[in-house]
Amino acid sequence: MSDQAVEDAAPARPGKEAAAMRLVREYMGWSTGAGLIPLPLFDVAAIVLVELKMVHSLADLYGVPFSRSAAKSVIGALVGGGGTYILAAPVASLVKAIPVVGTLAGAITEPAIAAAATYALGKIFIQHFESGGTLLDFNLRTARRQYEQHFAAAREGNAR
Repeated sequence: MSDQAVEDAAPARPGKEAAAMRLVREYMGWSTGAGLIPLPLFDVAAIVLVELKMVHSLADLYGVPFSRSAAKSVIGALVGGGGTYILAAPVASLVKAIPVVGTLAGAITEPAIAAAATYALGKIFIQHFESGGTLLDFNLRTARRQYEQHFAAAREGNAR
């Protein structure tokens, strides 16, 4: 087998997954903090910005060209396509508007939802970039299913 054939058979970007997961965990912390913002809907906007920055960092790590509009479209399609997060985040955010009880309930639920969503998105982008994908060639049907599975795993405390 020639050297070129060996190179072609090697993984596209070996050794990046561990570094990528460190990035995801870092951004999970930031999204958890964003979920603590006491102003309804400002917290959701901050979480989206954190997730967008995470995708940018992952794209940089994998050497994938980054387009803010493409990333927003993929994130919107993944998150918007799944019923779990699309409903849970705004509801948890709006609950904060209820004095005392709502603020406390929102402070408990929103950060957990934000961390789980960030983890799920991170896992999807890592898997996609590891396989040589870009922001322009997502299989959204498969990715949505995987997003829901990763989101559920993170909510149950099984994030790996």
